Amino acid sequence: MAKYLVTGAAGFIGRSIAAALLKRGESVRGIDNLITGKRSNLVGLESMEFIEGDLTDPRQCADACEGVEIVFHEAALASVPRSVADPAGTNLHCVTATLNLLVAARDAGVRRVIYAGSSSAYGDTPTLPKREDMLPNPISPYAVAKLAGEQYMRAFARVYGLETVVLRYFNVFGPFQDPTSHYSGVLAIFCRRMLAGEQPTIYGDGEQSRDFTYIDNVVHANLLAANAPAEKVSGQMMNVATGSRITLNETFSVLRDLTAYDGDAAFGQPRSGDIRDSLADIALAGELLGYKPIVNFKEGLRRTVDWYRSGS
Repeated sequence: MAKYLVTGAAGFIGRSIAAALLKRGESVRGIDNLITGKRSNLVGLESMEFIEGDLTDPRQCADACEGVEIVFHEAALASVPRSVADPAGTNLHCVTATLNLLVAARDAGVRRVIYAGSSSAYGDTPTLPKREDMLPNPISPYAVAKLAGEQYMRAFARVYGLETVVLRYFNVFGPFQDPTSHYSGVLAIFCRRMLAGEQPTIYGDGEQSRDFTYIDNVVHANLLAANAPAEKVSGQMMNVATGSRITLNETFSVLRDLTAYDGDAAFGQPRSGDIRDSLADIALAGELLGYKPIVNFKEGLRRTVDWYRSGS
């Protein structure tokens, strides 16, 4: 019987969490509807029980939660541009799916649910760094949907006693992130194009900044959140990032060295729903979880480029 459930297990972050759990010998169940997750990401996870299922179906949520102690909820349609194009689809797969999962977890006696929140909830307010006590100001349907999931987590902790922890991720990147979609993360797209000698496009002037967070830091935070005392973390929300930022122009320059790309970037119009600057205050995660970044940006980018170069 699985102790852990990972939703979105065939996706970038879910796959990485599942792999870390399996590496330490845990019993893991994964569920993914394969809309954005890839079956190829399950290679190496053969000891995980896998359900091809959809969290928008309450019955499949119930089956996935049966016998589970801790849930890592990573499943979502994680894209601002996609949400602008299809807000109803984003709501279905982020909000409805999350509520279904929480109901199933409550009914199955799950002890703790750890939720992948998003820094997009802060919106485009100019104050930096972003702290958890700031009022949210979402500017895209995706941000609204992820924030709604946070509020459901908090409500289920207060009303039903289900232990919930929300981790607000900032611009996660690394191996297994899909570089082929228009909706993919900027670093995944840049790596693929520049390694192929193709010109990448920066939307805006390139001076927008991000707190890019390498995947190992996110996995580390999730494992800490699973083991932290309930009296410290249940019902809490905290940032998971590096506490530093870099512009897209600077990022392009670093990537040019790593990929040996010898061209320039193209520039396009800013995309609707994108924020200008992002930087996290990570003190609360340090206080509640003992979290601190274990891989810095440049080392993470080097590892990521090496992974894409290997054709993994």
